[in-house]
Amino acid sequence: MASEKDEIFLVDGSGYIFRAYYAIPQTMTNPQGMPIGAVFGFTSMMIKLLNDLKAPYIAVIFDAARKNFRYDIYDQYKANREAAPEDLIPQFPLFRKAAEAFGVPALEVEGFEADDLIAAYARLAREQGRKVTIVGTDKDLMQLVNDDVRLYDPIKNKYLGAEDVIEKFGVPPHKVVDVQALSGDSVDNVPGVPGIGIKTAAQLIIEYGDLENLLEKAGEIKQPKRREALIENAEKARMSKRLVQLDAFAPVPLALEDLKAHDFKSAALIDFMKEQGFKSLLSRLGESVPSAPPLAPPLTGGDAPLPPPAGGLEGGALPPVANNQYTLIQDMEVLEQWIARAYETGFLAIDTETTDLTPMSADLVGISICAEVGRSAYIPVGHSDGAVDLLGGGSSNIKQLSLSSVIQKIKPLLEDSSVLKVGHNVKYDWQMLAKHGVRMTPCDDTMLLSYTLDGTSHGNGMDELSKLLLGHETIKYDDVTGTGKNRITFDRVPLDKALHYAAEDADVTARFHHILKLRLVREQMAGVYEDIERPLISVIADMEMAGIKVDPVILKSMSNDFGKQLIELETDIHKLAGTQFNVASPKQIGEVLFDQMGLTGGSKTKTGQWSTDVDVLEKLAAQGHDIVKKILSHRGLSKLKSTYTDALQEQINPKTGRVHTSFSMAGTSTGRLSSSDPNLQNIPIRTEEGRKIRAAFVADGGCVLLSVDYSQVELRLAAEMANVAALKQAFRDGVDIHALTASQVFGVPLDQVTPDLRRSAKAVNFGIIYGISGWGLAQQLGCDPKDANEFIRKYLNTFGEIRDYMERTKEEARKFSYVKTLLGRKCYINNINSPNAGWRAGAERQAINAPLQGTAADIMKRAMIKIPPALRAANLNAKMLLQVHDELIFEVPEEELDATTPLIKSIMENVVKLDVPLVAEAGFAKNWAAAH
Repeated sequence: MASEKDEIFLVDGSGYIFRAYYAIPQTMTNPQGMPIGAVFGFTSMMIKLLNDLKAPYIAVIFDAARKNFRYDIYDQYKANREAAPEDLIPQFPLFRKAAEAFGVPALEVEGFEADDLIAAYARLAREQGRKVTIVGTDKDLMQLVNDDVRLYDPIKNKYLGAEDVIEKFGVPPHKVVDVQALSGDSVDNVPGVPGIGIKTAAQLIIEYGDLENLLEKAGEIKQPKRREALIENAEKARMSKRLVQLDAFAPVPLALEDLKAHDFKSAALIDFMKEQGFKSLLSRLGESVPSAPPLAPPLTGGDAPLPPPAGGLEGGALPPVANNQYTLIQDMEVLEQWIARAYETGFLAIDTETTDLTPMSADLVGISICAEVGRSAYIPVGHSDGAVDLLGGGSSNIKQLSLSSVIQKIKPLLEDSSVLKVGHNVKYDWQMLAKHGVRMTPCDDTMLLSYTLDGTSHGNGMDELSKLLLGHETIKYDDVTGTGKNRITFDRVPLDKALHYAAEDADVTARFHHILKLRLVREQMAGVYEDIERPLISVIADMEMAGIKVDPVILKSMSNDFGKQLIELETDIHKLAGTQFNVASPKQIGEVLFDQMGLTGGSKTKTGQWSTDVDVLEKLAAQGHDIVKKILSHRGLSKLKSTYTDALQEQINPKTGRVHTSFSMAGTSTGRLSSSDPNLQNIPIRTEEGRKIRAAFVADGGCVLLSVDYSQVELRLAAEMANVAALKQAFRDGVDIHALTASQVFGVPLDQVTPDLRRSAKAVNFGIIYGISGWGLAQQLGCDPKDANEFIRKYLNTFGEIRDYMERTKEEARKFSYVKTLLGRKCYINNINSPNAGWRAGAERQAINAPLQGTAADIMKRAMIKIPPALRAANLNAKMLLQVHDELIFEVPEEELDATTPLIKSIMENVVKLDVPLVAEAGFAKNWAAAH
């Protein structure tokens, strides 16, 4: 007879974690700024559990971090599962720490799931005549229920027995696995038998006794579809049973007797709760907590073993940067100590040192790491003293670990979901490590944290932030590499200088994180960072590494053609001017146009030179001066040739045959991505020459380029955010929005709107969201400014909601110095309260447009985050290559185009829920120009 006094309580730790995560609002952080809501819920539930159950023997069982034996049976096992929430991942090590603080064993075994260990302990307990209570309600655990094993739901305070299993599955517990083998499990991607659900499965198992007997007699089943499904999928059913059957003979890390419970109200538990700032939980135990817990002290320097985290500074204040301890790691034992320390703290600031600013061209020279503020280390892997041997290799006199050995040792840590990795512009470090087979996760980026909080109100680079947040002047790159002709690459920097420069970067990054992550929650900006910026890091990194194929032959041909056209234009300009001069010289252009030819309308700069900027020249061209039109054409064509057709040939990576642009994630005030090296977002689309350049961007063999573009997204958002009923309905009805605007503004029936009226309405529609002036509109329409001002007045009278939105938004900017997007991003507006009328007017125009452009950027980013996992889930091989304003470019295998296009369109059109429908238009071709 099983005994209750020696009853074993087995807590399904993984189930507990997720119940705690979804039960507690995830806005809590500990004093170090780490999200802590789920740990708080877990700790609270453990207190109640231990108080209520008075368990004599207890253990918390967790899933092992690495894949288990079921993946060997079926490599698609759990393939449908989404990744753990980003704000839950860094909390994982603290759940184990919490269990241990309670004095409760926290157990896991590599290669097995928590449920397997629970099954093994339940078997062992029954063999010794003991009762078992499993604290958890996962359906897979129901197969273990019998007279001596029960489940306990701590939320409902209810015990579950055989009758509850029968109610759920229609069969007794010992037949649950047969039912699951037939019905499958979409959550864990257990295939089962198509078309058979739990009810049907239960009926079949009751009738035939067990799965094997059913499959042997499947030919006797009268229903044709059911019979065929069972016969065709018999092996799937057998495999599914192996997947759902818990392994009751899994190895156990502790004997049953070692699970004996102790008084959980220990000093260790009090210390843990004080460290995390759990004031309310401490009060339940009769304790109190200081206003801010201490930080861990700096580690000892040199090669000494690392001490455990304990003690620290009063009030949680950061120690001065000068009080640092930086270590040069030159042997494996020391590296292993630092890796162990990162596992203890659950935190690792990281920075890479390389030979080049472009990841695809750079070599890795060293890695700096910091597991806690004030203590960081540098691992050199590619330094040379400059001596060259006869074979062209570098000197081997420098003591350093090999790159391959360091990567092999540190890769598990960098890919471990329980340790948060933090970088400043971590996308670069992610890419450098990805080149060596490491996909670092989870990641925080202090540059993006700063950008999310403060936008472009100040610089987000490390040097400026260090002065702003820490009052510390960082060591500059020029300080260690030199400048100009004397500059050396980082692999030539002496190790002592490299150590202090690189280790400081990691230390400073850790300090930024300590400050900024806490602000994120306090200022209610966690949603923007966690849902938009943070998940985008690896997406952009992958895009940049993929690059896009460019045909150098086409570029060379275009460069030649552009060169001939420039010579022809120059000849024509000289004839019209009646003199020879340098057409590329603004100074000489001014002298020819205004001094020699006597054109009027010019103005001089402070230096006394004639201004020949684009605004001046366009006004002159509008007056009909052919020479100015040709100068503008020459200037535009020359820029296209030098910036694109010439430069792109040099920017093709010789290893990949592709161009790898860099997308800045923190460079614009509205959240839009910007492209550089090369800038692929500024290639003109409306000119014939610009379209020719896009034709040089081509798909790889067997693929096409797919362009998917949001249609009129900012107009749609203006209707949404200003709540313009007429425009919202028009977009829902698919009406021509420009024709409708013309009809309403000019008071003519919709079917009588002329092309000229529609063109005017289109100019106002797009211009109004950029705060266009009457003069600006007049320039676009070629009309008198008075008429343009009248168009704008009628427009705002017709759509009063737009006028109200504009005034409301300007007032918001004046009050807060920022405006917000629909998804909560702050767009900072400089000069909004400036006494300078011109600056103030420009800021007001920016304030009107920023929420619209910013919301469009947020929507695009959310779509970009959702697309790659959706493609993987659908077994599609399309690669996202470029993001250009409202357009995404993909490289798609031709045979997958029909499946890929609707999937991407659907995600883009449904990524947010609005009253106004989003519309994404798709086109494809072998080159970018033809696909658009």
